[in-house]
Amino acid sequence: MSSFSNVTVDAKANVYFEGKVVSHTVHFSDQTKKTLGLIYPGKFHFGTGAPERMEIIAGSCQVILDGTTETLTIDAGSSFDVAGNSGFSIEVSEGICEYICSFLSA
Repeated sequence: MSSFSNVTVDAKANVYFEGKVVSHTVHFSDQTKKTLGLIYPGKFHFGTGAPERMEIIAGSCQVILDGTTETLTIDAGSSFDVAGNSGFSIEVSEGICEYICSFLSA
């Protein structure tokens, strides 16, 4: 997905890990939301409240879902799902990884 119509965007950025992960929240008329963000090189861990789908739209990353040991390589055009009340480690080796995070229904 390259664009969204009829949305409201929070101008204030969500900044994590000293600016190495930055996103903005997009609100849809059906009360759902997504975040659009950038991940700079490094290794980071995120916890989840609600289930999430992470779509990688540019770059690539390596992901390990909490409770597993398998490293998944996720390239642009691919996605991965994370269970609610869980988490994942994500590593970007080079360049910038761009993503859309969708918050899914439980």
